[in-house]
Amino acid sequence: MDFILEPLRLGFMQTALLAAVLVGITCATLGVYVVLRRMAFIGDALSHTILPGLVISYLNGWNLSLGALVAGMFTAMGIGWFSRREAIREDTAIGVMFTAMFALGILLISTVRSFRDFTHMLFGNVLGVSREDVLLIGAVAVVVVGTLLLLHKEFELTSFDPNHAQVMGLKADRLRYLLLALLALTVVMSIQVVGVVLTSALLVTPAAAASLVTQRLPRMMLVAIGIAVGSAIVGLFASYYFSVSSGAAIVLTCTACFGVAWLVRVVRRRR
Repeated sequence: MDFILEPLRLGFMQTALLAAVLVGITCATLGVYVVLRRMAFIGDALSHTILPGLVISYLNGWNLSLGALVAGMFTAMGIGWFSRREAIREDTAIGVMFTAMFALGILLISTVRSFRDFTHMLFGNVLGVSREDVLLIGAVAVVVVGTLLLLHKEFELTSFDPNHAQVMGLKADRLRYLLLALLALTVVMSIQVVGVVLTSALLVTPAAAASLVTQRLPRMMLVAIGIAVGSAIVGLFASYYFSVSSGAAIVLTCTACFGVAWLVRVVRRRR
């Protein structure tokens, strides 16, 4: 029992665990739609395109999270606008916005002498999350998960059969814009905990592992949430006892779960 209780006696570990669980639930729930819509690249794209927002906020003395959110929303809406009438494919629009915004961030960052004021946004620091950050993360989690539950049927239909959804009168374009906005909001929230580089893994890996276990959407979400939350707990304990990066430990635990799910599926198919 001491093995479990020792880290939880520390206030910062309690806060970190709560933040990581909230991020895990939000990313896993939204990640199911990301996987179903074959948008795995968008998490990586959005997490990198917040860079110019960070630099501009830093140069003007503004809130870094707000700058990241504005840049993320601009990218999300840009992707939706370019691909709205299928003039170009969505993955192409993601690639165009990703490279353009990332290049702009690199250009702006070359004018900054020091990176220390926003490196925590780039690499994440779950152990440094404050109680105020947890309240913000919790509010975003409620908004994102609540919206997904409220529009569950609409998102499910447009994910599996967008043409049928269009015939039924659903505004597929508006739902895509809304999903992109929720993705941007989730990415900006998540980078405070696990950083830019690892955010896309939390959006994709738990949901991808869950898709190997079941094809039913509600069950897939529950499995993805279980993997994400379990990985958050295991990753934080590994970080505490082995003095390794907490964000990396969380994501590698998710990856291990994906590997187990994949092996189980392979074994079942061979029987």
